[in-house]
Amino acid sequence: MSMDPSQDSTQPNQGLDLSAVRSKNLPHDEQHAAPVQAAGGAGDPNAVAVGSLVFDVDEATFNDVVAMSDRVPIVIDLWADWSEQGKQLSPVVQRVVESYGGRLVLARVDVDANPRLQQAFGVQSIPNVIAIVKGQPVPLFQSALPEQQVRAYFDELLKLAGENGVTGHAVVAGADQEPAGPAHPEAEEALSRGDFDTAESLFKTALSESPADEEAKFGLARAGLGRRLIDADPQQLIAAADADPKDVEAAKAAADAEVVGGDPSSAFNRLISLIRVSAGDEKEALRLRVLELFDVLGTDDPAVTKARTALMRALF
Repeated sequence: MSMDPSQDSTQPNQGLDLSAVRSKNLPHDEQHAAPVQAAGGAGDPNAVAVGSLVFDVDEATFNDVVAMSDRVPIVIDLWADWSEQGKQLSPVVQRVVESYGGRLVLARVDVDANPRLQQAFGVQSIPNVIAIVKGQPVPLFQSALPEQQVRAYFDELLKLAGENGVTGHAVVAGADQEPAGPAHPEAEEALSRGDFDTAESLFKTALSESPADEEAKFGLARAGLGRRLIDADPQQLIAAADADPKDVEAAKAAADAEVVGGDPSSAFNRLISLIRVSAGDEKEALRLRVLELFDVLGTDDPAVTKARTALMRALF
């Protein structure tokens, strides 16, 4: 079962008692260095000192991770070297976790090396991303997703954690600075509450001051996508474009819906196919929409890598 970002969960999943796993089933070897230190930072009772925001965890250090989930939400990435989807997903998960500036931490579990952890979580497929809040698991997703969908799940995870009193933030041990937090907090806050026009305006202002600001570019793309789809039915948009494949506006709207729905390959195929038979302003509008969706997904997304080559061929 996965957590649906559109639903308002109020309690952590009770299906697996990780505190019982911690105390009864897994050994705690004092010879192994803990990946985290759950001590508050000086002068800040909400700070949780960690060695890194992203770290590998095994059966010996698992106890420490579960204990820290009382203070800050833990994202668990269960991966295996043989999983191609896992190789696509893990860098996306890491990038998104790090962008929250310590409000989440990421523990990576190699299931081949730690079969008892896989068994404890009841995981049947890899990749698999689960959270821990107050010692309890919160199932998230089980396949490679585009970056904006991963972020949507983590936004909901933070809401769930807050409702259960888990509001700490991780601080890398030895770092002098406070957690960085979002690069554009006002814009991100507007985005999280669905005020896409305000978010778009703030991100545009940031880009006017610093055109190379990648976080602002990413935020602007997400705001534009959210604003376009706020009152739309994604399935109707896709059906309308399928009914009239030459309609440029319908194709752009359907591509938005497909990206949000986790099918970016179909979105890019739709737009690039139309680019090949279009000209003038319509061709340029389609090209710009493709580039905007590239920004939404991020340069590491496999669908973007493939579509970028197809776009160049369609244009030249």
